[in-house]
Amino acid sequence: MTHYQKLLRISTTGKSLQNITSTIEGIVAESGVETGLCTLFLRHTSASLLIQENADPDVLEDLAIFMANLVPESAQYIHDAEGSDDMPAHIRTAITHTSENIPINRGQLVLGTWQGIYIWEHRNRSHVRELIVHISG
Repeated sequence: MTHYQKLLRISTTGKSLQNITSTIEGIVAESGVETGLCTLFLRHTSASLLIQENADPDVLEDLAIFMANLVPESAQYIHDAEGSDDMPAHIRTAITHTSENIPINRGQLVLGTWQGIYIWEHRNRSHVRELIVHISG
């Protein structure tokens, strides 16, 4: 079995969904793995990973609005060491994912036609996020 691992440092632009699909596809290609599994792990507690619609940007906007309503920054939280967006970002990460597993077949990610891979930045300001990409096959 082959293992291939890469650490990515990805700059986010503040609260947003950033499509990283093509970056991950490139790493799968450079790994040389034809059949296997791509595991993604985001090393943070205030950003998350998401596999979601990649064709209509309205979907991403609606998700952002839904999350803002579900976990408002205006609520009173005990933890606010880094600002009013700090604890809401932790809650948003807790109810989403920091890891994803995607099958690889014929050297390509087996994503659905309309699926893309996103880093969901939950903080207001930009950050550099670390993503571990582990490919086995």
